[in-house]
Amino acid sequence: MKKLALKYSFAALLLLAVVGCTDKEGIDNDVSFLSTATSANLGKIFDISNDNSGKVKITPIGEGISSSVVSFGHGSGASASATVLTGGSTIHAYPEGNYTVTIVSTDIAGKTVTNTYPLTVTYRAPENIAVTINQSVHNMKVSAKADYAASYQVFFGDVANETGTALAAGAEVSHDYAKAGNYNVKVVALSGGAAKSEKTIAVTVTDPFGLPIDFESAFISYFFGTFGGGQGFATVANPNPTGLNTSAKVGKFIRGYEGWSGTYSPLNTPIDFTQGKKIKVLVYNPDPALVGKSLNVELEAATGGNPANGVAVLKVPVTKSGAWEELVFDFAPIAGIPANAQFNQLVLRFNDSSDGAGAVIYVDNFRLTN
Repeated sequence: MKKLALKYSFAALLLLAVVGCTDKEGIDNDVSFLSTATSANLGKIFDISNDNSGKVKITPIGEGISSSVVSFGHGSGASASATVLTGGSTIHAYPEGNYTVTIVSTDIAGKTVTNTYPLTVTYRAPENIAVTINQSVHNMKVSAKADYAASYQVFFGDVANETGTALAAGAEVSHDYAKAGNYNVKVVALSGGAAKSEKTIAVTVTDPFGLPIDFESAFISYFFGTFGGGQGFATVANPNPTGLNTSAKVGKFIRGYEGWSGTYSPLNTPIDFTQGKKIKVLVYNPDPALVGKSLNVELEAATGGNPANGVAVLKVPVTKSGAWEELVFDFAPIAGIPANAQFNQLVLRFNDSSDGAGAVIYVDNFRLTN
C-alpha cells in the first residue's frame, strides 16, 4: 500500500510542473524590465586619416545602445549627421579645424543620452615634392607632384610682389617671360590646411637662337652641332680683337677629317628671305695657307620644304690672313628659291673640296641684310 501512494504523489507533482510551464502569463512575456534598462559606458572612437583627405571614421560605443545619431559639427542638411546602428560607424570628410561632434544614443528602452566630443583635424605638410619644367625659349611650363598635397602655387620669379599662380594636382601651368635672364621658380605644395612645403629651382630663360649671331649673349644657346670625324665648334675669346671686329667672343670652327664635315644649327627663329637675301659674316683666318679656301654657308630645313636642302648653298673664299674680313653670301641670284622662303637650319663647311683635318677659322656677327 505504501508503494502505491508514493507513485500517485509523484504523478501529481509532475502534473503541477507541466501546468506551471504552459502558463500564458509566464516570464517569457514579462517586458517590465525595459522600463529600468539604461545605456552605460558611452563613448566614441575617432579614426582620423593622415592622408590630408580630412576623412574621420566615427564609431559610437557603449553598453545597451540600439542606435546613435552622430552630428558631425560640420556640413548642412542631410550631410550634417548620420544614424549609426549598434556596432556600426560613419565617415565624414572635414576641412582642417576644430569641431564638436554630438552623439545622441538611444537604448533598447527608447531612452536617449546626449554627449559631445571635441575633434581636431590637422593636415600634414606635403612631402617629396617633384617639379617638372618644360622650357622653350621664353616660355616655361611647370607641373608638380608631392605626397599629401591637395594643390600647388607656382612663383615664376620675374614679378615683384608675385602672388603666385594656382596649380591643380595633375595639371600644368604655362608662363611667358618678358625677357631672358636667371630666375628662381618656386613651387609651394599646399596640404589643404595651414601646413605647406616648397621647392625652388634656378632656371635660365634664353633668347631665341637665330640671326643675328654674335656669341655675346649669356642668354642664348649658340648651338653648333658637328658632323664628321674630328669636327669641332666652340665659343671662344676673340683671338684678334682689332679692325672690323673688337667683340669679346667669337665662334671657333675646327675642320674635321672628311671634306663633308661641318656644323649644323637648328634655329628658333627662321632666316626669312622677305627681310633680306644676303648673309654677311666676319671671318678671321690665322693661317696664310688657308687663303683662297672657301667657307660654305648652306640654308636648310625650309618651311614647307621649299626649296629642298642643297639648293641654298654658297661658297665664298677667304682673302686674308691675320685680320678680320667680311664675307658676303648673296642668295638672290640662285634660281628656285621662293621670295618668301624661310630656313630653319644653318650649315657651315670649310674647304669641302678636299679631305684633311685641323684647319681653324673664326667666325662672328652673322646677319641678314638686303
